[in-house]
Amino acid sequence: MNQQGVRWTAEQVLDLAPDAASRKAGSRLGTAGPWSETGGSGAGAVWGLCKGSGSRPYATVVDTSGPAYKCSCPSRKFPCKHALGLLLLWAGDEGTVPDAEAPGWAEEWLAGRRTRERRQEDRAADGERSPRAADPEAARRRAERRAARISAGAAELEQRLADLLRGGLAAAERSGYGPWEETAARMVDAQAPGLAARVRELGAIPGSGQGWPVRLLEESALVHLLDRAWLGIDRLPESLAATVRTRVGLTAPAEGPAVRDDWLVLAQYDSSDARLTTRRIWLYGRGTGRTALLLSFGAAGRAPQLALPPGLTIDAEIVPHAGAGQLRAELREQFGAPVPVESPPPGGSTEDALAAYGTALGDDPWLESWPVTLTDVIPVPSDDGWQLADAGGPQALPIAPTAPSRAGLWRLVALSGGGPVTVFGECGHRGFAPLAAWSAGSPETVTLT
Repeated sequence: MNQQGVRWTAEQVLDLAPDAASRKAGSRLGTAGPWSETGGSGAGAVWGLCKGSGSRPYATVVDTSGPAYKCSCPSRKFPCKHALGLLLLWAGDEGTVPDAEAPGWAEEWLAGRRTRERRQEDRAADGERSPRAADPEAARRRAERRAARISAGAAELEQRLADLLRGGLAAAERSGYGPWEETAARMVDAQAPGLAARVRELGAIPGSGQGWPVRLLEESALVHLLDRAWLGIDRLPESLAATVRTRVGLTAPAEGPAVRDDWLVLAQYDSSDARLTTRRIWLYGRGTGRTALLLSFGAAGRAPQLALPPGLTIDAEIVPHAGAGQLRAELREQFGAPVPVESPPPGGSTEDALAAYGTALGDDPWLESWPVTLTDVIPVPSDDGWQLADAGGPQALPIAPTAPSRAGLWRLVALSGGGPVTVFGECGHRGFAPLAAWSAGSPETVTLT
Protein backbone atom coordinates (compact mmCIF):
# COMPACT_ATOMS: atom_id res chain seq x y z
CA MET A 1 0.00 0.00 0.00
CA ASN A 2 1.33 3.44 -0.90
CA GLN A 3 0.17 6.92 -0.06
CA GLN A 4 -2.62 6.63 -2.60
CA GLY A 5 -3.93 3.43 -1.05
CA VAL A 6 -4.06 0.08 -2.82
CA ARG A 7 -3.94 0.39 -6.59
CA TRP A 8 -6.54 -1.32 -8.70
CA THR A 9 -5.82 -4.17 -11.09
CA ALA A 10 -6.07 -3.68 -14.85
CA GLU A 11 -9.17 -5.90 -14.89
CA GLN A 12 -10.89 -3.71 -12.30
CA VAL A 13 -10.13 -0.63 -14.40
CA LEU A 14 -11.44 -2.20 -17.60
CA ASP A 15 -14.65 -3.25 -15.79
CA LEU A 16 -15.47 0.48 -15.69
CA ALA A 17 -15.40 0.82 -19.49
CA PRO A 18 -18.82 1.79 -20.91
CA ASP A 19 -18.38 -0.44 -23.98
CA ALA A 20 -15.92 -2.66 -25.84
CA ALA A 21 -14.67 0.20 -28.03
CA SER A 22 -13.77 2.28 -24.98
CA ARG A 23 -12.05 -0.72 -23.41
CA LYS A 24 -9.88 -1.18 -26.49
CA ALA A 25 -9.10 2.53 -26.90
CA GLY A 26 -8.32 2.95 -23.19
CA SER A 27 -5.94 -0.01 -23.29
CA ARG A 28 -3.93 1.70 -26.03
CA LEU A 29 -3.51 4.75 -23.76
CA GLY A 30 -2.41 2.71 -20.73
CA THR A 31 1.29 3.30 -21.40
CA ALA A 32 3.57 6.17 -20.42
CA GLY A 33 4.13 7.39 -24.00
CA PRO A 34 1.20 9.83 -24.42
CA TRP A 35 1.17 11.00 -20.78
CA SER A 36 2.89 13.85 -18.97
CA GLU A 37 2.60 15.58 -15.57
CA THR A 38 0.96 12.52 -14.03
CA GLY A 39 0.50 12.21 -10.31
CA GLY A 40 -1.68 11.00 -7.48
CA SER A 41 -2.64 11.95 -3.95
CA GLY A 42 -3.36 10.12 -0.73
CA ALA A 43 -7.02 11.17 -1.05
CA GLY A 44 -7.45 8.86 -4.05
CA ALA A 45 -7.05 11.37 -6.87
CA VAL A 46 -5.08 10.60 -10.05
CA TRP A 47 -4.35 13.10 -12.82
CA GLY A 48 -2.33 13.63 -15.98
CA LEU A 49 -2.10 15.27 -19.41
CA CYS A 50 -2.65 13.04 -22.45
CA LYS A 51 -1.34 14.03 -25.87
CA GLY A 52 -4.08 14.02 -28.46
CA SER A 53 -4.43 15.02 -32.10
CA GLY A 54 -4.59 18.73 -31.27
CA SER A 55 -1.96 21.14 -30.00
CA ARG A 56 -3.18 21.02 -26.41
CA PRO A 57 -3.16 17.80 -24.37
CA TYR A 58 -6.29 16.52 -22.71
CA ALA A 59 -6.38 17.26 -18.97
CA THR A 60 -7.70 14.17 -17.16
CA VAL A 61 -8.41 13.70 -13.46
CA VAL A 62 -10.05 10.79 -11.63
CA ASP A 63 -11.31 10.59 -8.06
CA THR A 64 -10.98 6.87 -7.32
CA SER A 65 -13.03 7.16 -4.13
CA GLY A 66 -16.15 7.78 -6.27
CA PRO A 67 -15.10 6.90 -8.79
CA ALA A 68 -15.68 10.12 -10.72
CA TYR A 69 -14.00 11.48 -13.83
CA LYS A 70 -13.20 14.77 -15.52
CA CYS A 71 -11.52 15.16 -18.90
CA SER A 72 -11.22 18.07 -21.31
CA CYS A 73 -11.84 15.82 -24.32
CA PRO A 74 -15.17 16.09 -26.18
CA SER A 75 -16.22 12.48 -25.48
CA ARG A 76 -19.61 11.96 -23.87
CA LYS A 77 -18.71 8.54 -22.48
CA PHE A 78 -18.05 8.05 -18.77
CA PRO A 79 -15.30 7.17 -18.22
CA CYS A 80 -13.70 8.25 -21.50
CA LYS A 81 -10.72 6.45 -23.03
CA HIS A 82 -8.30 8.96 -21.47
CA ALA A 83 -9.62 8.29 -17.94
CA LEU A 84 -9.36 4.55 -18.58
CA GLY A 85 -5.83 4.92 -19.94
CA LEU A 86 -4.75 7.02 -16.95
CA LEU A 87 -6.16 4.47 -14.51
CA LEU A 88 -4.43 1.63 -16.37
CA LEU A 89 -1.16 3.55 -16.17
CA TRP A 90 -1.71 4.12 -12.43
CA ALA A 91 -2.62 0.46 -11.89
CA GLY A 92 0.37 -0.88 -13.78
CA ASP A 93 3.41 1.10 -12.68
CA GLU A 94 3.82 3.20 -9.53
CA GLY A 95 6.81 5.00 -11.02
CA THR A 96 4.81 6.56 -13.84
CA VAL A 97 2.18 8.07 -11.49
CA PRO A 98 4.15 9.37 -8.50
CA ASP A 99 2.80 10.88 -5.30
CA ALA A 100 2.44 14.63 -5.80
CA GLU A 101 0.40 17.73 -5.08
CA ALA A 102 -2.49 18.21 -7.48
CA PRO A 103 -1.96 20.94 -10.09
CA GLY A 104 -4.36 23.85 -10.12
CA TRP A 105 -6.64 22.52 -12.87
CA ALA A 106 -7.05 19.20 -11.09
CA GLU A 107 -7.40 20.70 -7.62
CA GLU A 108 -10.13 23.05 -8.86
CA TRP A 109 -12.30 20.11 -9.94
CA LEU A 110 -11.52 18.07 -6.82
CA ALA A 111 -12.33 21.03 -4.56
CA GLY A 112 -15.63 21.50 -6.40
CA ARG A 113 -16.51 17.86 -5.75
CA ARG A 114 -15.74 18.25 -2.05
CA THR A 115 -17.89 21.39 -1.88
CA ARG A 116 -20.84 19.68 -3.57
CA GLU A 117 -20.55 16.71 -1.21
CA ARG A 118 -20.60 19.02 1.83
CA ARG A 119 -23.68 20.80 0.49
CA GLN A 120 -25.46 17.50 0.01
CA GLU A 121 -24.59 16.48 3.56
CA ASP A 122 -25.85 19.81 4.89
CA ARG A 123 -29.13 19.49 3.01
CA ALA A 124 -29.61 15.97 4.33
CA ALA A 125 -28.88 17.13 7.88
CA ASP A 126 -31.29 20.06 7.61
CA GLY A 127 -34.02 17.88 6.12
CA GLU A 128 -34.55 20.23 3.19
CA ARG A 129 -37.25 19.35 0.68
CA SER A 130 -38.06 20.73 -2.74
CA PRO A 131 -41.02 23.17 -2.98
CA ARG A 132 -42.93 20.59 -5.01
CA ALA A 133 -42.54 17.93 -2.33
CA ALA A 134 -43.22 20.42 0.45
CA ASP A 135 -46.94 20.55 -0.41
CA PRO A 136 -48.31 17.21 0.84
CA GLU A 137 -51.84 17.95 -0.36
CA ALA A 138 -50.71 18.57 -3.95
CA ALA A 139 -48.56 15.43 -3.82
CA ARG A 140 -51.55 13.41 -2.58
CA ARG A 141 -53.75 14.64 -5.44
CA ARG A 142 -51.09 13.81 -8.02
CA ALA A 143 -50.69 10.32 -6.54
CA GLU A 144 -54.45 9.75 -6.63
CA ARG A 145 -54.70 10.82 -10.29
CA ARG A 146 -51.86 8.52 -11.29
CA ALA A 147 -53.29 5.62 -9.29
CA ALA A 148 -56.60 6.04 -11.09
CA ARG A 149 -54.86 5.96 -14.48
CA ILE A 150 -52.92 2.83 -13.53
CA SER A 151 -56.12 1.15 -12.34
CA ALA A 152 -57.76 1.89 -15.67
CA GLY A 153 -54.72 0.48 -17.47
CA ALA A 154 -54.72 -2.66 -15.31
CA ALA A 155 -58.41 -3.24 -16.02
CA GLU A 156 -57.77 -2.88 -19.76
CA LEU A 157 -54.86 -5.31 -19.56
CA GLU A 158 -57.07 -7.84 -17.77
CA GLN A 159 -59.47 -7.66 -20.71
CA ARG A 160 -56.57 -8.20 -23.12
CA LEU A 161 -55.48 -11.33 -21.22
CA ALA A 162 -59.06 -12.63 -21.15
CA ASP A 163 -59.32 -12.16 -24.93
CA LEU A 164 -56.02 -14.04 -25.35
CA LEU A 165 -57.28 -17.07 -23.43
CA ARG A 166 -60.70 -16.95 -25.06
CA GLY A 167 -59.16 -17.00 -28.54
CA GLY A 168 -56.56 -19.63 -27.69
CA LEU A 169 -52.83 -19.24 -27.21
CA ALA A 170 -52.09 -20.37 -30.76
CA ALA A 171 -53.74 -17.21 -32.08
CA ALA A 172 -51.03 -15.13 -30.42
CA GLU A 173 -48.46 -16.37 -32.96
CA ARG A 174 -50.71 -15.55 -35.92
CA SER A 175 -51.50 -12.01 -34.78
CA GLY A 176 -47.84 -11.05 -34.44
CA TYR A 177 -46.20 -8.50 -32.15
CA GLY A 178 -48.27 -5.45 -33.18
CA PRO A 179 -51.21 -5.92 -30.76
CA TRP A 180 -48.80 -6.40 -27.87
CA GLU A 181 -46.93 -3.21 -28.66
CA GLU A 182 -50.22 -1.35 -28.90
CA THR A 183 -51.22 -2.65 -25.47
CA ALA A 184 -47.81 -1.71 -24.06
CA ALA A 185 -48.25 1.81 -25.39
CA ARG A 186 -51.60 2.02 -23.59
CA MET A 187 -49.85 1.01 -20.35
CA VAL A 188 -47.30 3.79 -20.89
CA ASP A 189 -50.19 6.23 -21.34
CA ALA A 190 -51.58 4.90 -18.05
CA GLN A 191 -48.22 5.75 -16.39
CA ALA A 192 -47.54 2.09 -15.60
CA PRO A 193 -44.12 1.43 -17.17
CA GLY A 194 -43.73 -1.82 -15.22
CA LEU A 195 -46.88 -3.24 -16.80
CA ALA A 196 -45.75 -1.98 -20.22
CA ALA A 197 -42.44 -3.83 -19.90
CA ARG A 198 -44.20 -7.07 -18.97
CA VAL A 199 -46.57 -6.74 -21.92
CA ARG A 200 -43.60 -6.35 -24.29
CA GLU A 201 -42.05 -9.47 -22.77
CA LEU A 202 -45.31 -11.34 -23.42
CA GLY A 203 -45.27 -10.20 -27.04
CA ALA A 204 -41.79 -11.65 -27.56
CA ILE A 205 -42.77 -15.17 -26.44
CA PRO A 206 -45.06 -16.45 -29.28
CA GLY A 207 -42.99 -18.36 -31.82
CA SER A 208 -39.84 -18.06 -29.67
CA GLY A 209 -39.03 -21.78 -29.71
CA GLN A 210 -40.25 -25.10 -28.46
CA GLY A 211 -42.68 -24.85 -25.56
CA TRP A 212 -43.57 -21.20 -26.09
CA PRO A 213 -47.32 -21.68 -25.32
CA VAL A 214 -46.40 -22.94 -21.84
CA ARG A 215 -44.12 -19.96 -21.26
CA LEU A 216 -46.78 -17.57 -22.53
CA LEU A 217 -49.36 -19.05 -20.16
CA GLU A 218 -46.96 -18.87 -17.20
CA GLU A 219 -46.00 -15.25 -17.84
CA SER A 220 -49.61 -14.26 -18.52
CA ALA A 221 -50.56 -15.71 -15.15
CA LEU A 222 -47.92 -13.56 -13.44
CA VAL A 223 -49.19 -10.45 -15.23
CA HIS A 224 -52.74 -11.34 -14.19
CA LEU A 225 -51.55 -11.75 -10.60
CA LEU A 226 -49.92 -8.31 -10.69
CA ASP A 227 -53.06 -6.74 -12.17
CA ARG A 228 -55.26 -8.23 -9.45
CA ALA A 229 -52.77 -7.25 -6.74
CA TRP A 230 -52.81 -3.64 -7.91
CA LEU A 231 -56.59 -3.50 -8.19
CA GLY A 232 -56.82 -4.83 -4.61
CA ILE A 233 -53.78 -3.09 -3.21
CA ASP A 234 -55.69 -1.57 -0.30
CA ARG A 235 -56.17 -5.06 1.15
CA LEU A 236 -52.51 -6.08 0.97
CA PRO A 237 -49.94 -5.90 3.80
CA GLU A 238 -47.88 -2.75 3.45
CA SER A 239 -44.63 -4.53 2.58
CA LEU A 240 -46.31 -6.48 -0.26
CA ALA A 241 -48.21 -3.36 -1.37
CA ALA A 242 -44.86 -1.54 -1.67
CA THR A 243 -43.57 -4.37 -3.86
CA VAL A 244 -46.65 -4.20 -6.09
CA ARG A 245 -46.22 -0.44 -6.52
CA THR A 246 -42.63 -1.00 -7.59
CA ARG A 247 -43.60 -3.76 -10.03
CA VAL A 248 -46.20 -1.65 -11.84
CA GLY A 249 -43.65 1.15 -12.17
CA LEU A 250 -44.28 3.52 -9.27
CA THR A 251 -40.89 4.67 -8.08
CA ALA A 252 -40.32 5.83 -4.52
CA PRO A 253 -37.26 7.46 -3.00
CA ALA A 254 -34.97 5.45 -0.77
CA GLU A 255 -36.17 6.43 2.68
CA GLY A 256 -35.03 3.60 4.94
CA PRO A 257 -32.39 4.05 7.64
CA ALA A 258 -28.85 4.44 6.33
CA VAL A 259 -26.69 1.32 6.65
CA ARG A 260 -22.94 1.83 6.94
CA ASP A 261 -20.71 -1.15 6.32
CA ASP A 262 -17.65 -2.38 4.48
CA TRP A 263 -19.37 -3.26 1.20
CA LEU A 264 -17.78 -5.82 -1.10
CA VAL A 265 -18.36 -4.93 -4.76
CA LEU A 266 -19.26 -8.37 -6.11
CA ALA A 267 -20.38 -7.72 -9.67
CA GLN A 268 -21.33 -5.06 -12.17
CA TYR A 269 -23.00 -5.55 -15.54
CA ASP A 270 -25.18 -3.66 -18.03
CA SER A 271 -28.30 -4.64 -19.93
CA SER A 272 -29.83 -2.57 -22.73
CA ASP A 273 -32.97 -2.21 -24.78
CA ALA A 274 -34.01 0.33 -27.39
CA ARG A 275 -34.78 2.91 -24.73
CA LEU A 276 -32.45 2.47 -21.78
CA THR A 277 -29.16 1.08 -20.49
CA THR A 278 -29.47 -0.37 -16.99
CA ARG A 279 -26.41 -1.02 -14.82
CA ARG A 280 -26.65 -3.45 -11.89
CA ILE A 281 -24.05 -3.42 -9.14
CA TRP A 282 -24.19 -6.08 -6.42
CA LEU A 283 -22.78 -5.35 -2.96
CA TYR A 284 -22.33 -7.49 0.13
CA GLY A 285 -21.99 -5.98 3.63
CA ARG A 286 -19.21 -7.69 5.51
CA GLY A 287 -20.55 -6.67 8.93
CA THR A 288 -24.31 -6.80 8.35
CA GLY A 289 -24.35 -9.84 6.04
CA ARG A 290 -26.71 -7.87 3.82
CA THR A 291 -26.80 -8.00 0.01
CA ALA A 292 -27.73 -4.80 -1.84
CA LEU A 293 -28.41 -3.88 -5.45
CA LEU A 294 -27.47 -0.48 -6.88
CA LEU A 295 -29.20 0.51 -10.12
CA SER A 296 -28.01 3.22 -12.48
CA PHE A 297 -29.53 4.23 -15.81
CA GLY A 298 -28.39 5.83 -19.04
CA ALA A 299 -30.07 6.69 -22.31
CA ALA A 300 -29.86 4.06 -25.05
CA GLY A 301 -26.26 3.77 -26.18
CA ARG A 302 -24.95 5.76 -23.20
CA ALA A 303 -23.27 4.13 -20.22
CA PRO A 304 -24.68 4.99 -16.77
CA GLN A 305 -22.36 7.17 -14.69
CA LEU A 306 -22.27 5.09 -11.49
CA ALA A 307 -19.47 2.53 -11.71
CA LEU A 308 -17.76 0.47 -8.99
CA PRO A 309 -15.02 -2.00 -9.94
CA PRO A 310 -15.71 -5.54 -8.69
CA GLY A 311 -13.09 -6.87 -6.32
CA LEU A 312 -12.95 -3.77 -4.14
CA THR A 313 -14.38 -3.01 -0.70
CA ILE A 314 -15.87 0.41 0.02
CA ASP A 315 -16.64 1.87 3.42
CA ALA A 316 -19.96 3.52 2.64
CA GLU A 317 -23.55 4.21 3.61
CA ILE A 318 -26.46 2.90 1.58
CA VAL A 319 -30.17 3.64 1.98
CA PRO A 320 -32.54 0.78 1.10
CA HIS A 321 -35.81 1.07 -0.79
CA ALA A 322 -39.09 -0.18 0.65
CA GLY A 323 -40.86 -3.37 -0.40
CA ALA A 324 -41.08 -7.04 0.50
CA GLY A 325 -37.85 -8.73 -0.42
CA GLN A 326 -36.48 -5.63 -2.11
CA LEU A 327 -32.70 -5.46 -2.27
CA ARG A 328 -32.41 -2.18 -4.14
CA ALA A 329 -30.61 0.64 -2.38
CA GLU A 330 -29.06 4.04 -3.09
CA LEU A 331 -25.38 4.69 -2.52
CA ARG A 332 -24.83 7.71 -0.29
CA GLU A 333 -21.63 8.79 1.41
CA GLN A 334 -18.34 6.95 0.97
CA PHE A 335 -15.62 7.10 3.60
CA GLY A 336 -12.10 6.83 2.26
CA ALA A 337 -10.68 5.11 -0.80
CA PRO A 338 -11.68 1.56 -1.82
CA VAL A 339 -9.44 -1.34 -0.80
CA PRO A 340 -9.21 -4.89 -2.25
CA VAL A 341 -11.60 -7.62 -1.14
CA GLU A 342 -9.88 -9.78 1.49
CA SER A 343 -12.05 -12.87 1.01
CA PRO A 344 -15.20 -13.91 -0.88
CA PRO A 345 -18.60 -13.61 0.80
CA PRO A 346 -19.92 -16.61 2.73
CA GLY A 347 -22.14 -18.98 0.81
CA GLY A 348 -23.79 -22.36 0.75
CA SER A 349 -24.78 -25.31 -1.40
CA THR A 350 -26.99 -25.41 -4.48
CA GLU A 351 -29.82 -26.64 -2.26
CA ASP A 352 -29.37 -23.57 -0.02
CA ALA A 353 -29.52 -21.35 -3.10
CA LEU A 354 -32.83 -22.82 -4.25
CA ALA A 355 -34.25 -22.51 -0.75
CA ALA A 356 -33.23 -18.83 -0.62
CA TYR A 357 -34.88 -18.14 -3.98
CA GLY A 358 -38.04 -19.95 -2.89
CA THR A 359 -38.26 -17.91 0.31
CA ALA A 360 -37.79 -14.68 -1.64
CA LEU A 361 -40.61 -15.65 -4.03
CA GLY A 362 -42.93 -15.77 -1.03
CA ASP A 363 -42.31 -12.05 -0.55
CA ASP A 364 -42.22 -11.13 -4.25
CA PRO A 365 -43.95 -13.58 -6.64
CA TRP A 366 -42.66 -11.61 -9.69
CA LEU A 367 -39.01 -12.02 -8.74
CA GLU A 368 -36.86 -13.18 -11.66
CA SER A 369 -33.85 -14.21 -9.58
CA TRP A 370 -32.16 -13.89 -6.21
CA PRO A 371 -28.48 -13.20 -5.39
CA VAL A 372 -26.65 -16.14 -3.83
CA THR A 373 -23.09 -17.33 -3.30
CA LEU A 374 -22.26 -20.97 -3.95
CA THR A 375 -19.26 -22.51 -2.20
CA ASP A 376 -17.35 -25.62 -3.26
CA VAL A 377 -19.05 -26.05 -6.61
CA ILE A 378 -17.57 -27.39 -9.85
CA PRO A 379 -18.69 -26.38 -13.35
CA VAL A 380 -19.46 -29.54 -15.32
CA PRO A 381 -21.02 -30.10 -18.76
CA SER A 382 -24.43 -31.68 -19.15
CA ASP A 383 -26.66 -32.72 -22.03
CA ASP A 384 -28.32 -29.29 -22.08
CA GLY A 385 -25.29 -27.08 -21.42
CA TRP A 386 -23.36 -26.51 -18.20
CA GLN A 387 -24.21 -26.80 -14.54
CA LEU A 388 -22.65 -26.06 -11.16
CA ALA A 389 -22.43 -29.23 -9.11
CA ASP A 390 -21.80 -29.48 -5.37
CA ALA A 391 -18.33 -30.92 -4.84
CA GLY A 392 -19.57 -33.02 -1.94
CA GLY A 393 -23.02 -34.08 -3.11
CA PRO A 394 -25.22 -35.10 -6.04
CA GLN A 395 -27.11 -31.78 -6.41
CA ALA A 396 -26.42 -29.29 -9.21
CA LEU A 397 -27.82 -26.06 -10.65
CA PRO A 398 -28.04 -25.51 -14.41
CA ILE A 399 -26.28 -22.41 -15.69
CA ALA A 400 -28.92 -20.14 -17.21
CA PRO A 401 -28.79 -19.73 -21.01
CA THR A 402 -29.45 -16.03 -20.38
CA ALA A 403 -26.25 -15.58 -18.32
CA PRO A 404 -24.72 -12.13 -19.02
CA SER A 405 -21.53 -13.44 -20.67
CA ARG A 406 -20.73 -16.66 -22.50
CA ALA A 407 -17.04 -15.76 -22.34
CA GLY A 408 -17.44 -15.58 -18.56
CA LEU A 409 -18.50 -19.24 -18.55
CA TRP A 410 -15.22 -20.31 -20.14
CA ARG A 411 -13.35 -18.09 -17.67
CA LEU A 412 -15.14 -19.90 -14.85
CA VAL A 413 -14.30 -23.32 -16.29
CA ALA A 414 -10.64 -22.32 -16.64
CA LEU A 415 -10.54 -20.94 -13.09
CA SER A 416 -11.96 -24.19 -11.72
CA GLY A 417 -9.76 -26.57 -13.70
CA GLY A 418 -12.00 -29.35 -12.43
CA GLY A 419 -11.71 -28.27 -8.79
CA PRO A 420 -14.17 -26.52 -6.45
CA VAL A 421 -14.62 -22.74 -6.60
CA THR A 422 -16.81 -20.10 -4.96
CA VAL A 423 -19.29 -18.42 -7.31
CA PHE A 424 -21.59 -15.43 -6.83
CA GLY A 425 -24.56 -14.99 -9.13
CA GLU A 426 -28.30 -14.79 -9.60
CA CYS A 427 -30.42 -17.90 -9.00
CA GLY A 428 -33.78 -17.91 -10.77
CA HIS A 429 -36.33 -20.07 -12.55
CA ARG A 430 -34.16 -20.20 -15.68
CA GLY A 431 -31.12 -21.42 -13.75
CA PHE A 432 -28.05 -19.80 -12.23
CA ALA A 433 -26.29 -16.82 -13.86
CA PRO A 434 -22.66 -16.66 -12.61
CA LEU A 435 -21.30 -13.14 -12.16
CA ALA A 436 -18.07 -13.50 -10.13
CA ALA A 437 -15.87 -16.31 -8.86
CA TRP A 438 -12.97 -17.03 -6.53
CA SER A 439 -10.57 -19.95 -6.66
CA ALA A 440 -9.82 -21.93 -3.51
CA GLY A 441 -7.69 -19.96 -1.08
CA SER A 442 -7.52 -16.80 -3.23
CA PRO A 443 -9.24 -13.46 -2.43
CA GLU A 444 -8.95 -12.21 -6.03
CA THR A 445 -12.33 -11.60 -7.66
CA VAL A 446 -12.64 -12.97 -11.19
CA THR A 447 -15.43 -11.19 -13.05
CA LEU A 448 -17.65 -13.34 -15.28
CA THR A 449 -19.72 -10.60 -16.96
